[in-house]
Amino acid sequence: MTNYDIRQLQQKILGNLLAIHQVCEEHGLRYYLWAGTMLGAIRHKGFIPWDDDIDIAMPRKDYELLMAHAKDWLPEQYEVVSYETDPENYPLPFAKLQDAHTTLIEREHLRYVGGVYLDIFPLDGITDNKLMQRLHFMKYQWYKKAQYFVHRDPYRHGHGVSSWLPLLCRKLYNMQQIQRKMKELQKKYDYDSSDLIVDHDDGVKGIMLKSVIGEPTLVEFEGHQLYGVADAHTYLSNKYGDYMVIPSENRQRQHNFHYLDFDKSYKTFIHS
Repeated sequence: MTNYDIRQLQQKILGNLLAIHQVCEEHGLRYYLWAGTMLGAIRHKGFIPWDDDIDIAMPRKDYELLMAHAKDWLPEQYEVVSYETDPENYPLPFAKLQDAHTTLIEREHLRYVGGVYLDIFPLDGITDNKLMQRLHFMKYQWYKKAQYFVHRDPYRHGHGVSSWLPLLCRKLYNMQQIQRKMKELQKKYDYDSSDLIVDHDDGVKGIMLKSVIGEPTLVEFEGHQLYGVADAHTYLSNKYGDYMVIPSENRQRQHNFHYLDFDKSYKTFIHS
């Protein structure tokens, strides 16, 4: 169980989503409700009742335009954080749009402090060669693991054997080097000229025909008309199986964030 009001959190994150929807409308950017957020739109016409985050995805070209111009395009309350905006410290291969008037610490052992957020995943092209796909993701998963170890406290589990791999990763890379290598790998295959696309965060399972997501298609979410994938049934079936079945209570996952404050800016928190 969470130690916070999940509905209050959902309403806060919805503000993030509406802000990015407005920016995308104004500047002609494509986005899609993604993963559990797309599932929530189809099954619940909004949030999955126990869900405490929002995911969207953007074709790489649109994603990079947002990264470049978010500071100018978004209302003052909201900001994008990513490798592009914080190359030395940001610890993930995708972006977040956060409410700068709030504070959220996801896990106690992770150092990155920000606000209540939604995740923004870039969509890239991928080869149709199965062997090359496997090799591509073996390399990607290594960088992803190294990224985690560089960011994490190497002595989280003590000073013994468990610290050796994190310490090795810190000798091989800094965060900026890993982020650059991951981005180069993600962009190896061009989105617009590929029939297959991928959300790298899902690994090989994230590969799909571009025609499945199609053009952004309006769908109801929490009383608003927002953009989802064109072929929602195929997308959700591939990702979740029988997606209209409500999972048992022990499979209803939540983040259980380490620290959450809806009224205090993370910038004030960091300096307090």
